[in-house]
Amino acid sequence: MISENIRDILSKIEAAKKYPSVRVVAATKTVPVSSINEALSLGITEIGENRVQEAGKKFPLINFSSKLKKHFIGHLQSNKVKKAVSTFDLIQSVDSFRILETINFHAAQIKKVQECLIEIKISNEESKYGLLPQNIGSLLQEAALLKNIKIIGIMAMAPYFDKKELSRPYYASAYKYYSKFADEFSFTVLSMGMTGDFEIALAEGSNMVRIGTGIFGERRYNI
Repeated sequence: MISENIRDILSKIEAAKKYPSVRVVAATKTVPVSSINEALSLGITEIGENRVQEAGKKFPLINFSSKLKKHFIGHLQSNKVKKAVSTFDLIQSVDSFRILETINFHAAQIKKVQECLIEIKISNEESKYGLLPQNIGSLLQEAALLKNIKIIGIMAMAPYFDKKELSRPYYASAYKYYSKFADEFSFTVLSMGMTGDFEIALAEGSNMVRIGTGIFGERRYNI
């Protein structure tokens, strides 16, 4: 099933993408290690975890290769930053300067430059995290002073809709903000789009999608 799902996802990405290269991050929240290893054996090279603690349990059992990139895609709490910095190649969910400072501190302790994305809030949902778009510029200016941080782009999440086409204006908005800062700050990543709406996100300029259910099937609440 995972093999068929990956082929289907890659086919849809090819049809919908705006840019030649699109990175697929397999979202592995609650996904068992056996399924993750199967996906890796089928060519998946990037995985994303929502919880630092869950990653700590599963990652020692994963068949890592030198090509595998590990993403943190959940909301990052201050008390989890140290472990996140030592575990993940890219932290996608930075939404405040306070978190950036904490990441910078722990990255410096291990002589690492931590790659990050700024998560921006493009919906009015209280359940969604993210930096308000009007604060992007000031955050980037402040972040430029942190020597162990490298911000390489933006992450955004649209509200859930039964009709995925309704997500389009939200993703168009995120692309507008990405484009505004991309040249000045050397952005290379716009991470937006999940299983239910990634085709819309790709059409609006995403070059990284986070796919969980579309690869692994319905979420299971054990690991």
